[in-house]
Amino acid sequence: MNMQYKHLFFDLDHTLWDFEANSRQTLEELYHLLNLAERGVHDFDLFHRCYIVHNDKLWARYRNGYIKVDELRWKRMWLTLLDFKIGDETLARKMDVLFLDALPTRKILFPYTLEVLDYLRDKGYVLHLITNGFEKTQHSKLQHAGLTGYFTEVITSEGSNSLKPHKEIFEYALQKAGATKRESIMLGDNLEADIQGAMNAGIDQVYVNHLGQEPTVKPTYTIHSLKELERIF
Repeated sequence: MNMQYKHLFFDLDHTLWDFEANSRQTLEELYHLLNLAERGVHDFDLFHRCYIVHNDKLWARYRNGYIKVDELRWKRMWLTLLDFKIGDETLARKMDVLFLDALPTRKILFPYTLEVLDYLRDKGYVLHLITNGFEKTQHSKLQHAGLTGYFTEVITSEGSNSLKPHKEIFEYALQKAGATKRESIMLGDNLEADIQGAMNAGIDQVYVNHLGQEPTVKPTYTIHSLKELERIF
């Protein structure tokens, strides 16, 4: 056991829970359910790529306090539909409701997720989550994906009234977990929210670089597969 650390704080989406795969699966169901091809969405793959672009941009605006959560939720659908010249706000809002009902029930995890969480728990680490997701949604994801029992504290942006990368959410998480900065480490995929956020809070980091991107900051550790955590811990 790496005796320096006791508390491991994981991000959820894009780190353990494969948001891209799960959202694609959910959007494809909506595509057929709502007959979007007949409405003018001629290419689902293109629709999905457009959605990712808008979702990422809106999440960045949400993290930085420019928009509220309700606007994020339906506008990612609205803007994606507009790419196909469909100016139907009612449809966008319906898609938002259906999407958020179905998405948390998806179960696709990154390779080795359960194996590595078992390994870390068995070695005596205390595992937690810090996520910018919504309280009900994130707990539903954990339940359906079989992850609930692994985490002692689940800190959401909604529950903490703060957002990564702001240091307040990390300080709130440490307080909830009864942990010190020195014995804690943040594990996540997002350089701004997870890595720079943890740096700003004085916490070490593991950059979970699933996509093989060139980091713009220097994390404490960098891995490309969750399996590599066994080399660190």
